[in-house]
Amino acid sequence: MITPILMLGAGRMGGAMLDGWARAGTFDSAQLMIVDPHPGEAALRAQAAGARLNPPDAELAAARTVVLAVKPQMWREAARLYAGLLDPEAVIVSIAAGVAAQDIAHHFAGRPVARVMPTTAAAIGHGTASLHAEGGPARARARALFEPLGTVVDLADESQMHAATGVSGSAPAYLYAFVEALEAAGAAAGLSIQQSSELARSTIVGAAALLAQSGAEPADLRRQVTSPGGTTEAALNVLLGEHGLPPLLREAVASATRRSRELGG
Repeated sequence: MITPILMLGAGRMGGAMLDGWARAGTFDSAQLMIVDPHPGEAALRAQAAGARLNPPDAELAAARTVVLAVKPQMWREAARLYAGLLDPEAVIVSIAAGVAAQDIAHHFAGRPVARVMPTTAAAIGHGTASLHAEGGPARARARALFEPLGTVVDLADESQMHAATGVSGSAPAYLYAFVEALEAAGAAAGLSIQQSSELARSTIVGAAALLAQSGAEPADLRRQVTSPGGTTEAALNVLLGEHGLPPLLREAVASATRRSRELGG
């Protein structure tokens, strides 16, 4: 049994999960409990649909699945406050970046733990979740939570979660930063801010949709739109050059991976 589900924390990512479940009709809202001292709009929407927001402590023992969705720096405090209130058979599904399953299990009295690194596109059913769990039941529980929200990728080794954070968990911000920079570059080249914004956003969204729907390799799609001696090739000579995207992204992912390890310390 996966429900009732208790969410400890419903910030940006937890809220995206709530919105995604509601959009997909995955769970009966009455089977959701949310604990958050400062609930955001998603938590309030869930409450309006029937979820229990900040229920009495005595009700928390009913939870069969506990989503640990607090900030990584706050997970120990959450464990201190709530571990003793939970059913001994409850499964913990953590989305706290960098925090090892062994540490979470220890602070939650040995309960089974699955670790997941999701993305906020879960809110619209296009999320990506990197998942690791040692036990089959915990893995199955986490999959039941995240498969309705998008793509789930199983990781064989928990140490891979750090790299998955750098490649996927943090990557939406990389794309937003790229679009932001592209908009500014278009304005610098003579377009109005509005024109540049519309062109950049529509083009990136369309290219991403084509990548998703075609199943083609990114390199093949890149070559298809790059004529020898043309404008795209001129731009790619900069972007793929010695100081371009490949070394920048290697450095960015490595930095995010290091920070993920630090947060788990």
